[in-house]
Order: sequence, then structure tokens, then C-alpha cells
Amino acid sequence: MKKFLLITLALILAACSVGGSEFSRNQNTWQDANIKHYRFELDISCFCTFRSLMPLTIEVLNEQIVSMMGADGSVILETDPNYAYFAEYASINNLFIKLATAFNSGAEEGTVIYDATYGF
Repeated sequence: MKKFLLITLALILAACSVGGSEFSRNQNTWQDANIKHYRFELDISCFCTFRSLMPLTIEVLNEQIVSMMGADGSVILETDPNYAYFAEYASINNLFIKLATAFNSGAEEGTVIYDATYGF
């Protein structure tokens, strides 16, 4: 009986590790797509003074912010007091880093929905 339980446990653990985690599969999909120039919307949901700017439209080229625009059409410049905070989330790779940090620090709960084609 113990042998059966050990074999069953080993099969379950092996099945869980095949192909890596959902996170790593999607991160690899994104990296394999090798997209260098893209635009996306970032919506930071909070009770913050900058909430009226959401969602931000962010354009990225070679992992550098090309432009950042608020929902009202205002351009967010590097001189904006919130720019540094927004910049932490201003690329898909940065978002993967934020997720990895949350997962590794034992975040209690989180919901991530990945794009089926590109993994972002």
C-alpha cells in the first residue's frame, strides 16, 4: 500500500512539473515572440490620486518607454511625480518581474489571465 501511495504521489508531482508552471510557460511564450515594439494599456486599480489617469496607454520599444499617456489624453512625462511608479509596470517584462516577485514572496492571492497567443 505504501509503495502504491509513493508511486501515485510521484506521478502527481511529475504531472505538475511537466512544461513548467503556467507563469513560466507564458513568460517563455512572450520571450519567444521577440516583440520589440508594442503598445498596451495599464490599469492600476487603487484609491490613488492618479486613478483618473487610468488606464495608461504605454508604448515600448526595445524595453524603453517611448510614450505614456493618461486616459484623458495627457502625456505623462518623466517630470510627473508618478512617472517612476508607473515605469515599474511599463513593459510586459516588468510585469512578469512583478508577478515573479509576488509569487516568490508568498502572495496570498492573485489572478492572472494570459494571452493565449503571445503569453503576456
